[in-house]
Amino acid sequence: MAEINRCDYCLSAHTYLGKNVAKLADAELDANRAGESSDPKAAAALRFATRVARERGHISAADLAAVKAAGYDDAEIIEIVEHIALNTLTNYINSVAATDIDFPVVKSRG
Repeated sequence: MAEINRCDYCLSAHTYLGKNVAKLADAELDANRAGESSDPKAAAALRFATRVARERGHISAADLAAVKAAGYDDAEIIEIVEHIALNTLTNYINSVAATDIDFPVVKSRG
């Protein structure tokens, strides 16, 4: 969401945590920023999240069917949407507040 919403604070924080806590490889972090993943199930969730964010919730039946086909149930889909909303909120707050970036800076591509 930070990439989509162009929130450099959250993008910097999430990149740092992904790399240093979750131990994700640079290639995976780069893929995640593009809404993809090397893990097929995670990739489906990321594609779905990207569609929901870009379409502001107005997704197609095919979008919903694709995430369900990847193995996500209704409760997990709701959780994905909740994470989109929460991250969008924090992206907007940090962008409006021009929060000082206290992580290694990562700039959005947008």
